[in-house]
Amino acid sequence: MSKQTVLVVDDERDIRELLSITLGRMDLNVDTAANVSDAKRMLGEARYDLCFTDMRLPDGTGQELIELIAREHPETPVAMITAYGNVEAAVDALKAGAFDFVSKPVDIHMLRRLVQTALRVGQPAAQEDEDVPASRLVGESQALKEVRARIAKVARSQAPVYISGESGTGKELVARSIHELGPRAMGPFVPVNCGAIPSELMESEFFGHKKGSFTGAHADKEGLFQTANGGTLFLDEVAELPLHMQVKLLRVIQEKAVRPIGGRGEVPVDVRILSATHKDLARLTQTSQFRQDLYYRINVIELRVPPLRERGGDIPLLATHILKRLSEQAGVSLPTLQPAALEALTDYDFPGNVRELENVLERAIALCENGVIEPVDLMLESAGGHEYADDDPDPDESAEDDESLADEGNGGGVGLDDYISSIERDAIIKALKETRYNKTAAARKLGITFRALRYKLKKLGID
Repeated sequence: MSKQTVLVVDDERDIRELLSITLGRMDLNVDTAANVSDAKRMLGEARYDLCFTDMRLPDGTGQELIELIAREHPETPVAMITAYGNVEAAVDALKAGAFDFVSKPVDIHMLRRLVQTALRVGQPAAQEDEDVPASRLVGESQALKEVRARIAKVARSQAPVYISGESGTGKELVARSIHELGPRAMGPFVPVNCGAIPSELMESEFFGHKKGSFTGAHADKEGLFQTANGGTLFLDEVAELPLHMQVKLLRVIQEKAVRPIGGRGEVPVDVRILSATHKDLARLTQTSQFRQDLYYRINVIELRVPPLRERGGDIPLLATHILKRLSEQAGVSLPTLQPAALEALTDYDFPGNVRELENVLERAIALCENGVIEPVDLMLESAGGHEYADDDPDPDESAEDDESLADEGNGGGVGLDDYISSIERDAIIKALKETRYNKTAAARKLGITFRALRYKLKKLGID
């Protein structure tokens, strides 16, 4: 099997020699060029598995080469070599199509990890739209096809991706798909809800701590960045980060290293950052609620997830898929969705999006008779203001109430199921607190199995 070949473009002989020696020890062939002209000629004569280019060259810029490679040699990942701390150049390179960047002075260990990740990009070949796991993104609408194509494209890069979209659209599923289709698929995928971590614990959770660094630190602890090393860290609801953490997060992303609380030195981390929120981050930067420099750093590539109302044609496929999964989880036969019930679903606006559709169908499975779901079992509010139910709705119930419930993951309507879920949630949280978040003990206290508790935690969205 022939060796893979790397092209190094830099006008500094020391850098060319350092990279040549390091890459040679990784059993790679290395070609070098000192300027843009030579690099263009060599790219036209041979196929390269990876390219490194300096930012400033005697007869042009590395940005020119990145754009050329992205346009004419899209199968070749390219990494920009930047001056230390030149974040703007790194971001511009990523936006132009660079796979990643490395700062001078070059850290050999980081360089090796970057090379290993980059060389995996070419192995599976370009991912096609249908390769995105069907279990994650169900539907055949044009809007969803565009999302899948975008996922396949950004998965090959290491650029930070900002996933925008309303609550319940499936932003975490998109993030998982990006991870699974990329060169980091064998590494960990670590999701974290930024709004669920108490402010005083954030630094320890993200960056870790050393034993004795504060009261209660009885042992060394790795943070989320170290847990995700070699893989992907998904920052869900990133808009909820307090400003002091935004500053620290920005530095970690730029330096690719974390300093645990109480630690004397920084620990290198090799992590791809994906982030998401249902809020308007651009507007939050204008009101100084979110740092503009961090916004531009995590929003190198934006991927918008469409709301369910923009892909209404997907509802029949989604409903079938969700019903199959829910019935398997509940251990019951797959229910039949009557045509009138399906029509009611397709006519409904779903302010809570796919999450609300899941809750509506889960409720319908519990309420339906003889495994047949009728419109009345859906308890949907129609555009005209009435429900598909036997009785008129309570006039005091408002659309705003429905939307807030949908955002919380409790379905689009209000009723007995929501009330019971609220009681369940309170009881579980109380048991967890009383057992200091020991799930086994909490399950025993609640009189249910550990497996049942784990299912309820996921169902009720308790992190």
